Amino acid sequence: MSLAALIAAALLLALPEGASAQGAGLVGTAPEAAAKPAGGPVKSARYIIDPTHTFVMYEMGHYGTTTNRGRFSTKDGIVRMDETGQGGKVDITMDMSSINTGVDLLNRHVQSKDFLNIAEFPTGRFVADKIAITGEKVTEVDGMLTLLGQTRPVKLTSSKFGCYLSPLINRQICGGDFETFIERSQWGITWGIAFGFEDRIKLVVQVEAVNVN
Repeated sequence: MSLAALIAAALLLALPEGASAQGAGLVGTAPEAAAKPAGGPVKSARYIIDPTHTFVMYEMGHYGTTTNRGRFSTKDGIVRMDETGQGGKVDITMDMSSINTGVDLLNRHVQSKDFLNIAEFPTGRFVADKIAITGEKVTEVDGMLTLLGQTRPVKLTSSKFGCYLSPLINRQICGGDFETFIERSQWGITWGIAFGFEDRIKLVVQVEAVNVN
């Protein structure tokens, strides 16, 4: 079962007796209604990552000219807030085979042993147990990124964060945009560094998660 289906199932189980998915707005397009603010992350809440709104983008300069960009999808993930509501844990798995650069030939190259070697390492993983919150906004997530079987520390900094009450499912959704810079050589990805492809990579993470408590 896909994560999107699991989210839908969890929400269906939370519906009042006799309510339907159609009536609750779990199917169909988003209604023409504004989302309402919903405070910040809730104490002890469990948030399921929405894979339709959660992606990892990379930006890599080459030959001192333009920037190559690509996007990965996520397979699944969860965020658990602690009892204070000022910290928590994150565990997200990325589908490395889902890379989309907009160019089929480049997709295949990034998937190859020169870069991500998806035949041996089809997924990546980000795990964090330090979430910094100021007011009602997540400001930093300090964790470990695993690629090609190697794990290194990564700190994500938010450029935008908020929570809202979804007009579609009537549940709190929290999310934002996060970014960081890494040196890909720390994970053994060294192709092209010697002849113009930059080692330093920008990662931009778009994430939304549904409160399923």
